[in-house]
Amino acid sequence: MNQPANRVELVHGTAIALGEKAALIRGASGSGKSDLALRCIAAPPLAHNPLRAELLADDQVCLTLRDGVIEASPPPTIAGRIEVRGLGIVTLPYRPSARLVLVIDLVPPAEVPRFPLEPVSAIYLGRTVPALRLSAFEASASVKLILALEEGPAKLTAP
Repeated sequence: MNQPANRVELVHGTAIALGEKAALIRGASGSGKSDLALRCIAAPPLAHNPLRAELLADDQVCLTLRDGVIEASPPPTIAGRIEVRGLGIVTLPYRPSARLVLVIDLVPPAEVPRFPLEPVSAIYLGRTVPALRLSAFEASASVKLILALEEGPAKLTAP
């Protein structure tokens, strides 16, 4: 019996992983995708969770639908590389793949809801993925991203 081919989509963005869970960071060029990912990767683990964020992919992310789950991974030609503004392309350890569970949209600070009551989502490969809006250059943005990836947007938005 023939197995259905995996569906693949290449997207512009940066992805990090926390254990087996991945977040795709989206935004315009210069919006802080790589910078936010770098700060997440450099951050120590939070007190209640020993996991540290890892680089998945920078600039381009491969999304593959396998058995109903979206897997994020780097294109082979840029695996382990991240653009660090002012330094150039830097090579870092990276996670080869993780399950996409969250999309982060980078927006100006005024567009970040104080209390996101309405669920927001993105659609990739026919699947809905929860999304959050963050401002990349806020000092707490990396911690917010890690908390959201660890807890899931539903827990963070419940009153």
